[in-house]
Amino acid sequence: GQELSAGQIAELRGNDESERAYERALNFISYRPRSKAEIRRNLRAKYDSEVIEAVVERLARAGLIGDADFASYWVENRLHFRPRGVRALRYELRQKGIEDSVIDSVLMDVDEESAARQLAESAVSRFRRLPESDFRKKLGNYLTRRGFPYQVVRPLVEELAESIRSDDASEMESEEHDA
Repeated sequence: GQELSAGQIAELRGNDESERAYERALNFISYRPRSKAEIRRNLRAKYDSEVIEAVVERLARAGLIGDADFASYWVENRLHFRPRGVRALRYELRQKGIEDSVIDSVLMDVDEESAARQLAESAVSRFRRLPESDFRKKLGNYLTRRGFPYQVVRPLVEELAESIRSDDASEMESEEHDA
């Protein structure tokens, strides 16, 4: 039975739209942390820029989003589950809308050599039975495609090729010894 003025109705609709956008953003960040740019992109299809900026500001004030925290999470997750070189991580973070200064600070402590080693050791079994030249080529290309620089890839491939060669030689010796 309450009567509302046109201004009150417009205000309620605006609040409702803002609340729906906020709920959508909360749902979006519930799966994994997101950058501010990702949230803006997600909301852009349904809401105007004023509502989007208000939602992003509200989420930031609540401590639910922050590009530095997101970038740290992304790099740590990548290095643990799907190792990448600094070059690839930088590219991915730029795609997520992270500023270069934040990217630089997050990537400062990345140990590319250990990440490359972890990835290479997991891939060695796939390439192990190839001829040595093919092994070197395939493993080197595999690591390079994942953003590791030549200075890291080359010595690692050499080391693993030598390790496989010595393992194969040991196996042959033990087979000859057993026969």
